[in-house]
Amino acid sequence: MQLSDFHFDLPDELIAHHPPQQRTGSRLLCLRRADGLLEHRQFPDLLEYLQPGDLLVFNNTRVIPARLLGHKASGGRIEVMIERVTSEHEVLAQVRASKSPKPGTTLEFVNAAGERLVLRVLGREGEFYRLAFPADRVVHEALQSFGHVPLPPYIRREDALEDRERYQTVYGTRPGAVAAPTAGLHFDDPLLARIREKGVETAFVTLHVGSGTFAPIRVENVLEHRMHQERIEIDAATCAQIRACKARGGRVIAVGTTSVRTLESAARFGGTAGLQPYSGETDIFIYPGHQFAVVDALVTNFHLSQSTLLMLVSALAGRERVLAAYEEAVRQRYRFFSYGDAMFLY
Repeated sequence: MQLSDFHFDLPDELIAHHPPQQRTGSRLLCLRRADGLLEHRQFPDLLEYLQPGDLLVFNNTRVIPARLLGHKASGGRIEVMIERVTSEHEVLAQVRASKSPKPGTTLEFVNAAGERLVLRVLGREGEFYRLAFPADRVVHEALQSFGHVPLPPYIRREDALEDRERYQTVYGTRPGAVAAPTAGLHFDDPLLARIREKGVETAFVTLHVGSGTFAPIRVENVLEHRMHQERIEIDAATCAQIRACKARGGRVIAVGTTSVRTLESAARFGGTAGLQPYSGETDIFIYPGHQFAVVDALVTNFHLSQSTLLMLVSALAGRERVLAAYEEAVRQRYRFFSYGDAMFLY
């Protein structure tokens, strides 16, 4: 497999820079995997494709305001993008500055209220810096006051107040992601209630999305690519729901590629025992040829050309069919990426 095998052309004007007025206001392109049939629908029409006994699996991670803008003690401007919160007072982060900060350097930030936050550089861990927050500042609380919503790099605008709510799922309860599991942005509470009323079950896993989700593949031979690590968690209750769903002939429908990666990772780590509870790291790379152990169908957004996420979707529905669907989506002027429209592959 070559990287160029997963290329498609996308006009810039189809990149969604703002969310739709309503969460459920997006379009939905439905792709039937068996024969490639495409249907153009609205997102609430997903309900028509769900059957009693199905199980929707959501990623309940919550996006943190991970972007900090400030300066070094020397006066140089800096941008900090937190990758992972490692304790109440420490994080791993990318630091963009004219010169790499040395251990012991202090980084200063001022919020809209004029309050100051001073972080200390502890050292490096690979491409990331270890940063310490003050003893009287818990990371998550400080970020609420000083942080900005870490919008994806293809959204070419500064974050706004609406992003605090809209770049977040309505069911996210586990803070830790620096990017949203965007397939979940289309669901609101009334739609979730209608889904459950139809006899469709819901379950939750956790994958804290890292900034590596936006990292481009830099090798032409896809099999040479090495995935970044992300933290996942799936508990015994969710595993039991999945086993029960399979036993009754229902479908396990992942909401988002992050849910897919969590479910398929847990199945892989379970070995011959099959799907088991798991809490830890995953670097699973799903591309065409992958044998899915858990996932039967997928709700997802439209992904970047030549990205690992497009490869994951192609693994489920076939590269040719997925690229043909993307071409049709471009022709029909669908909105792409995080704040864009959705697909249902079933």
